[in-house]
Amino acid sequence: MWHGIQEIRVQPGPGPYTPTWYNAEVNVPLADPPLGGTREHIRSLIPSLIPSEQRVARAFVEEPREVVAMSVSDLAARAETSPATVSRACQNLGFRGFQHLRLLLVRDLGAEDGADEQPAAGPQGGLRGLFDAAARAIQDGAGSVDEQAFAAAAERIAHARRLLIVATGGSAPIAQALALPFISSGRSCEAPTDVVLQRLTASVLTPEDVCIVISESGSNSVTLRAAEAAHAAGAVVIGATSYARAPLSAYTTHLLVAGASYRRSELQYDGPNVVLLLLLVALQQRAIAQVTDREQARAAVINEVFDIVEIREEAEEGAGAGEGSEEELGADGAATEA
Repeated sequence: MWHGIQEIRVQPGPGPYTPTWYNAEVNVPLADPPLGGTREHIRSLIPSLIPSEQRVARAFVEEPREVVAMSVSDLAARAETSPATVSRACQNLGFRGFQHLRLLLVRDLGAEDGADEQPAAGPQGGLRGLFDAAARAIQDGAGSVDEQAFAAAAERIAHARRLLIVATGGSAPIAQALALPFISSGRSCEAPTDVVLQRLTASVLTPEDVCIVISESGSNSVTLRAAEAAHAAGAVVIGATSYARAPLSAYTTHLLVAGASYRRSELQYDGPNVVLLLLLVALQQRAIAQVTDREQARAAVINEVFDIVEIREEAEEGAGAGEGSEEELGADGAATEA
């Protein structure tokens, strides 16, 4: 898998995150990004660039059809910067240079042209347009995922003694949604909603434990404190974020990056990042598939659920019978008085 991380510009933590597919010694990626994944990758790195480089990067993601017809000098003029800055921006994004990035954009745009279909007009067209926008955002989301980090993270989860999931703010619903399939699959899991409890639990983890930290921005200060505590305790920290060089990367053992284009799509949706949720559901499925006794564990969970349901039904039936008896006694009493 491809990812062009050159450095991590953050202050906290033990040091920069280095992806498994990036050759830091020669400052080049080991492979090209997947088809359709170039702009997603660029978006995930824009916050880490200096302002002049950000203007160049935004031109690539916001005006790709215009940029592919430009020279370095043309793009520099459009971004109000110098040709040297354009070249440096391309390299800081993990490409060999402007021409390398330009060719990848041409490739991705060609694939998009072959799949383009205009939605119908009217209400049905609006519905179709929304779903198409969501599909494009989800399809692009995998472009920045490090598959080796993904596989390693799943293996650590499968063999962890204890699993903690941490998230706050808009990412909190993702943590709760992820905890349920883990538990229903027989994998014990903790996902406290209280931020103090999150940090305290993270601080008592051990090297045999795993802490999944979810933060779309990768810079939520409350979530970062829990990640820092888990890291200091020696636990394996799996970070899930949309931005590769975010502060969260300084505390992670494995960093999973996806969904940077989701907020910039036509969805106009401010809820949890669905691309991150899908990434973590895939991680859960990959991890559970490696658990040798998963069928027995799942059966035990199902039996426990049935027991809970039966106990509740019995309690409700008992309460209903008690109410009926009181009504009958009341009626008998009234008859006796009469």
